[in-house]
This record gives sequence, C-alpha cells and structure tokens, in this order.
Amino acid sequence: MRTVGVVTVSRSDYSIYLPILKRLQNDPDIRLHLMVTGMHLSPEFGSTVNQIENEGFKIGERVEMLLSSDSPEGIAKSMGLGTIGFSNAYSRTRPDILLLMGDRFEMHSAAVATLPFNIPVAHIHGGELTEGAIDDSMRHAITKMSHLHFVSTEAYGRRVIQMGEEPWRVIVSGAPSLDNLLDFTPLHPTELKDQLGLDLSKPTLLVTFHPVTKAYQDTEWHISELLSALDSSGMNMIFTFPNADTASRSIIRLIEDFTISHQTAKVAMNSGPSGYYSLMKQAAAMVGNSSSGVIEAASFELPVVNIGDRQKGRITDRNVIDVGYHSREILAGIKKAVSQGFADSISGLVNSYGNGHAAESIVSMLKAIPLDDAMLMKRFHDIDY
Repeated sequence: MRTVGVVTVSRSDYSIYLPILKRLQNDPDIRLHLMVTGMHLSPEFGSTVNQIENEGFKIGERVEMLLSSDSPEGIAKSMGLGTIGFSNAYSRTRPDILLLMGDRFEMHSAAVATLPFNIPVAHIHGGELTEGAIDDSMRHAITKMSHLHFVSTEAYGRRVIQMGEEPWRVIVSGAPSLDNLLDFTPLHPTELKDQLGLDLSKPTLLVTFHPVTKAYQDTEWHISELLSALDSSGMNMIFTFPNADTASRSIIRLIEDFTISHQTAKVAMNSGPSGYYSLMKQAAAMVGNSSSGVIEAASFELPVVNIGDRQKGRITDRNVIDVGYHSREILAGIKKAVSQGFADSISGLVNSYGNGHAAESIVSMLKAIPLDDAMLMKRFHDIDY
C-alpha cells in the first residue's frame, strides 16, 4: 500500500485539495497521510483543523509553526520552525510520495525538509506567476525541489520545462479546485442570509484582499483605498480574511472596524468550500486580489475586479478587470463589473484552467508512477534555442 502524504496549510489550499483528498481516502491501494499546519492550527484564523476532522479526514500530523506575528522576522522564523517540525514529522512517518500545493511559505518549509529524506515530491500549480508576492519565489523554489509537476495549463507546463524540468515529469491536469464545481449544489440565499446576517438578494460584492507581500509596507494604504471605494459603491459586502502573510493583521483590523460601522458589510468566517462557492455563485462581483478570482470565478461567469500586483503574471479570462490601488480606479472597476453590458460580454465564458477532472488525473498518477531511482535522480533538461 503506497503512503501519499499531503500537506495543507490553510482553508484556501484545503478547498482546492478536497476532490483529491476524497479520491485518495477512498482508494483501497493508498494510505492517505494528511499533515496539517499553519493557519489550520491557529485559533486566530478559526482553527480550521476542526473542519477537516468534521469532514471525515484523519489527521496524521499536526505541525505547529505559525508565530503570532506578521512581521518579516516573524514570517522568517515561522519558516524555520516549519522546517524543524516537518523534519520531525518525516522521521516518524516517511511518506512514499508527498503532495504539495502552490506557493505558501509553509509549503516551502515542508519541501525543504524532504531533501535529506529523499522523499519524492509532487507539486500542484507550478509554473504560475504572482509578481507582487514573495509566493512567486516560493513556488519556483518548490518546483525545483519537486519530482512531479501537476500544472493547470499548457503554458504553465512549458514554463516548468523552461526551468529545467524533464518533460516526462510534467502533467497538465488542470486546476483541482474546478473539480469541486462538477457536483456543487449552492446553498440557498436564505441559508446564506441566516449564516451571515445579510440579505444577499440585493447586489453583493465578495471581497477577498491579501497583502502584497513585496510591498507589505503599503498594506494599510492598499486596504484603506479599497474600503473607501467599497463605501462609495453603496453595495452589500461580504469579506473573507486574508492569509497569514506579512502585514495581514492590519487588513483584518481595518476590515473589522469597517464592518462594525457598516450594517451592509459582514465577514464570512470559515464558510468552507461550499459556503465560499455559494457566495461566488450569488455575488454580483468579486473584488480583491485572490487567486480564486483568477482560477475559479470564470466558471461562475463572475466579474472580478483584480486589484494591484499580487496576481500579476497569471493567465486571466475576460471576466477579470485589472485595476490599480487608488480608490477611484477600484470604484470604476466595480461599476464596470456590475454593469449589464459587462455581464453580457462574459456570457458563455470557458475557463482556461480546465474542465473539472484534475483529481482523477493526479490520483491515478500518484498511485501508479514508479518511485524508483529515475524519479529521484533529476536531470536538468536543457532547451535548444
């Protein structure tokens, strides 16, 4: 029986993993070893490890690493603690192959710790760009430490090969998060109203804004400009909190202050994948700088006002409106996004990130691919120019 380790660090990657985790758990030839860390274990971020257990997944390891600090020093120290924590975890249980997602610093710690153990690593969502975030460097570093690459588009696959990875290691699977939408039944608006205390029959904005970590010193200005634009829009707003990044707590504080003084603004805490996708289905537009606005929103034909540089470099569909950080630009983007003309222009949109069958491709490869010397002994693939 092959042991597949999976590292999850936050609610955002967990929702993407979910169709993969279900397949891994239900496969009689695979032992799922789920390793939980980061925001999942933090009461400040809702202790979402409880949600994972409530959904029937056994936790194999809890790796404490997240300091209660969002300073550069605090993030760097958390990375060090993560490397130590995962080295201890691998010494207790060495997975036959480890599955990592994306670009978070917690994922980077999990990847670094595999090297002395010679654990083969499979990586999802490599080859992408987020030029405004330190995550960009994390993602590419994880790619070079990985042995198998599940990419979301052909273009990203070519970029991974351009980084020297052998073509046979690169599989274009599509984005796993889209698998969630195949059998998705949205919550009724009245259920959402009961959960959030806000009438969603009125036009509502879904707001998800994270720090631009390469310009973290400007975070308070960024969020203040966003809140000014939202105030001027006069619309209902549902906020989600940011990830545990440098300067994220200033965003949380200003959002909490804003919702206290605005009856038409609420925070959705730990709504889970079903609740979040229901909000995407119901919202008039999405505003912020979340990857979900780039990847999942197109499947809902949801207009997205994408602010600033955090997602700069990613492939986007025509539902995405790129704007700067000034409130006037954001407000203009919101007005365009909620207009009937823009809604008509994105009708019938096809998502560039796949068709919702990524988990099947990923799990079948994790189950069958030989974990031999050819897998572990990487060779740099040169491209002829």
